[in-house]
Amino acid sequence: MIQLPEKVRYIINRVMEAGYEAYAVGGCIRDSILGRTPDDWDITTSATPEQVKALFDHTIDTGIQHGTVTVMIEREGFEVTTYRIDGEYEDGRHPKEVTFTPSLREDLRRRDFTINAMAYNDETGLVDVFGGIDDIKRKIIRCVGDPKERFREDALRMMRAVRFSAQLGYEIEESTAAAIQELNENLTYVSAERIQVELVKLVTSPHPENLRLAYETGITQVILPEFDRCMETEQNNPHHCYSVGEHILKSMEEVRADKILRLTMLFHDIGKPERLIVDEKGIHHFYGHPDLSAEMARGILRRLKFDNQTIYLVTHVVKYHDYDVKPEPVCVRRAIMKTGEDIFPLLLEVKAADMRAQSTYMRAEKEEKLKAVYRVYEHVMAEKQCISLKELAVTGRDLMENTGIPAGPGLGEMLKKLLDFVVEDPSRNERETLLKAAKELKAGHFTGN
Repeated sequence: MIQLPEKVRYIINRVMEAGYEAYAVGGCIRDSILGRTPDDWDITTSATPEQVKALFDHTIDTGIQHGTVTVMIEREGFEVTTYRIDGEYEDGRHPKEVTFTPSLREDLRRRDFTINAMAYNDETGLVDVFGGIDDIKRKIIRCVGDPKERFREDALRMMRAVRFSAQLGYEIEESTAAAIQELNENLTYVSAERIQVELVKLVTSPHPENLRLAYETGITQVILPEFDRCMETEQNNPHHCYSVGEHILKSMEEVRADKILRLTMLFHDIGKPERLIVDEKGIHHFYGHPDLSAEMARGILRRLKFDNQTIYLVTHVVKYHDYDVKPEPVCVRRAIMKTGEDIFPLLLEVKAADMRAQSTYMRAEKEEKLKAVYRVYEHVMAEKQCISLKELAVTGRDLMENTGIPAGPGLGEMLKKLLDFVVEDPSRNERETLLKAAKELKAGHFTGN
């Protein structure tokens, strides 16, 4: 059932031959049981860090104060951690001190969830003292021991519970969920960077809709209150059949598991509650919500310490997600020019997911139009038609040397006018044609022919 990699087996056997206990432990055992390939392999042992270091030629003191030594085998690192009991958690994240223990059971007792509290070596087999296998069979996320105690030790575990439910498609056990509801405010003590990591893992999981569990247990009230407003905002409109929040959850399901795309779907309608108006027939409208959603997304992403590239891509796709593109070459070229070459293909995926998360009202017409836009886009790209200044057949230097336009803002404006001229008709992207057009524009008697 569990196949240890050769290097892991070597480390475990080397430690055991020296008279100590050693096991692979945690997520790697869970993933192996589930038939998944572990991202990494952690090893736990009764040996102290100094005893581990004495057994191997190359080790790194990665977390020696917490009992962790990284053993390097052929340039690959494996964390080996001494059995330990965590002391008091002062910051809701890290133990003030750790105490080494000779007991594997005590070491497993401090771990977050039963499915992560199993250990294995080839000699003893699987060690599962807290019912991890049963919980895998029942498909539930359950804390080891008292859930309140586990969450008071480390508040991030509350987000991890939801994230594991989303990655594995499991339910959160009743007392574990109740403890999250009671203690969710403790997430205010967790750094934005750590919340960001868990949020990304959740939304890029096979079940991003499990963000609903974060709402139901009060987690989003602390980390993403803007989403709570969406869950509480109805959409009485023929094009919609869900609340704003449920539409967001459905749209994340409908797009591929890419970080930028899933975050875009999470935020694409985040501004709708602020833009809700009701007409005389009782129909809900959300005029101007894309711009506001982009602005709010930027603020949230900054608050959660996302990198600038992610913020740029997500906010730009959010800004244009409702931009109407007609399935005509000139309209598609203009749309690419307006939104950006890196944004437009993402925009098409977002539009498709957005549509699939709406009602069936006019669905067939919407789908056909989007397919037609995509066909035109593929043709434009295949033909390498000019849609940006870098593809223009003239440069600023060409204009300065041949038309006498001096360097400065006027030169940039002329290049933009020429790009607009070419986007209307790609056959105009010839050097002599553009120089002639530039001279006419400068002289004020441009014919556009």
